[in-house]
Amino acid sequence: MNPGNFFEELKRRNVYRAAAAYGVVAWLLIQVATSVFPFFNIPGGTIRLVVVVLLLGFPVAMIVAWIFEWTPQGLRRTDEMPPSPSTRRSTGRKLDFVIIGALLVVIGVLAWQRFTPAREKSIAVLPFENLSAEKENALLADGIQDDLLTNLAKIKALKVISRTSVMKYRNTDTRNIQEIGKSLGVANILEGSVRRLVDRIAVNVQLIDSSTDRHIWAERYDRKIADAVGIEGELATEIAEALRATLTPEEKIRVEQKPTQNPDAFVLYLRALPYEQGPDTLLQDYKHAAQLYTQAIALDPAFALAHAHLASTYAEIFHFHEPLDSWKAKAKSAAETALRLQPNLAEGHFALGQCIYWMDEDYDGALKQFALAQQLAPSNANIGLLVAAIHRRQGRWEECLAAFEKIQKLDPENPNIVRNIVFTNSALRRWPESTRAIKRWREMAPDSLVARIQAGYIQFQWKGDPAALRSELTQVPTGEDPDGIVTACGWDGAMLERDFARAEQILTVSPLSEISYLNGGATPKSFLAGCTALARGDSGLAGKSFEAARKVFESAVTEAPGSADRHANAGLCYAFMGRKDDAIREGRRAVELKPESKDAYDGAIMNCFLALIYARVGENDLAIPLIERLLRTPGAVDTVNYSITVNDLKTRWEWDPLRNDPRFQKLVSDN
Repeated sequence: MNPGNFFEELKRRNVYRAAAAYGVVAWLLIQVATSVFPFFNIPGGTIRLVVVVLLLGFPVAMIVAWIFEWTPQGLRRTDEMPPSPSTRRSTGRKLDFVIIGALLVVIGVLAWQRFTPAREKSIAVLPFENLSAEKENALLADGIQDDLLTNLAKIKALKVISRTSVMKYRNTDTRNIQEIGKSLGVANILEGSVRRLVDRIAVNVQLIDSSTDRHIWAERYDRKIADAVGIEGELATEIAEALRATLTPEEKIRVEQKPTQNPDAFVLYLRALPYEQGPDTLLQDYKHAAQLYTQAIALDPAFALAHAHLASTYAEIFHFHEPLDSWKAKAKSAAETALRLQPNLAEGHFALGQCIYWMDEDYDGALKQFALAQQLAPSNANIGLLVAAIHRRQGRWEECLAAFEKIQKLDPENPNIVRNIVFTNSALRRWPESTRAIKRWREMAPDSLVARIQAGYIQFQWKGDPAALRSELTQVPTGEDPDGIVTACGWDGAMLERDFARAEQILTVSPLSEISYLNGGATPKSFLAGCTALARGDSGLAGKSFEAARKVFESAVTEAPGSADRHANAGLCYAFMGRKDDAIREGRRAVELKPESKDAYDGAIMNCFLALIYARVGENDLAIPLIERLLRTPGAVDTVNYSITVNDLKTRWEWDPLRNDPRFQKLVSDN
């Protein structure tokens, strides 16, 4: 053969047609393998084998097409055939028919794919089952599940349901995959089991189509216990591949990075998570979580994820309980350490955002950190939760509610999201919406004391029934009183019903000296005792109790002079003591520190304090216009004595100095 005629010879021998036919048929075979093999639980590696065989087969097919020719008499060597154009055309036409037929099938497949809705790349990772004889190894199973979730949340192409939403399926005897998929709004469910034998660990996982309950992919991993910490990155990569979710090079690096080299540190980290992420934001839980994270860091100082969660926990203690500079410094230091160790750690940027948001009150700076965290962990619902909360503080109430509802699709069983929906609707005095949301919250977190208490207050503030709170509290198990919240609400409920003897008895039997009632720190029990005595008309006992409380409140202000809550608490105590000038000074200082223009949520509360202070010191002309405005102001609602709703004003003894003022009577009757 003349080398110059090589390409002409390829055409004469129908090699081009054979290449086209082979390519089309190979593509169809790959499509069939990827669609059909999972249905029969054929391992994913078989599909890769099919692709490799087809690729290796291409040069073989081209050699065969060069050497042989298909004729009416069968397969013959091309060199042995007579140079008859009609025979060549006959063979070419047959190959054309094969190509045309295959192309028609390809067009049909492509059209089906084009007009069939794309399957959502979404997944929920259910709690892994612990198959080890020692039940304490359940933490190891939880660890693999949690770290896998963390890694999957880093993949932008995947929608991943958070840990909070899937934990309710931990101890269910039977799992209905289709119902779970529908409840969580996901197309795929991952189940797994973990078995530990001495120094080895076996992990079995299976990916299931939630709509058909068929297995998509399954795998088994056998590792030494020391290597188990890194297994989740490998798992996440293979799951993404099974769901055809493309990882960017940066995502692949982040997913495959081990959180720690120390398994014991990882177990301590896992033990801390439920305390930090509980639905009731209890101080005792946060402090226990901080202790466990600190122990984990002591075992592995380079454990960036533990540093980040420790920072978040410190920030939460500062925000919800103790606004002290010491917590502020610890939180920022831990967040900065996490980012120094791992600059692209989503949890590190999230923790730093919490510090900037809650401590510096710099919303723009916080949003920048949350945006970085969101890029690194697109499926982390906690990030969107705080972004929505910032909208609320900016007075963008409707936008805030819409954001909470949107986030709930990412994390449909997370009670903390519904909790915020409840509080936001209550702040807007939308009682039917609050009631519907509280029902969802209680279904998600049946053991939540805060949900139970909030349900009682909503019924009171909506319908004026103070007995609803008492009814809810009677169902709390005896002795359960974290941070004294049951004592506080039992006392407040008795005061609402003006059963002052019962209120006094509740305080008497409580062994606590400080109780969670007012914000800004624990409330001295002496303050509540003073309120009870004052309401009963015992001014002598009230004076002694308030004097003891005054010292605590003044010390708290000295400890954190920038805390609006602490100034407000001191002002209210002064008002009940009759120290008018001190009370007004502290109340106004609280409003100055946290104005509504800066914080529509807590700023309204500071004005509620000021209104009650005015009422208690005889400044009716200042109190009543402020109350009138606050009745129309979102956010001026809480589950304590300064709350301003119509039923709070009608019922609470604190507002009694205004009862005979016609303006107050009109306010209450007209709203």
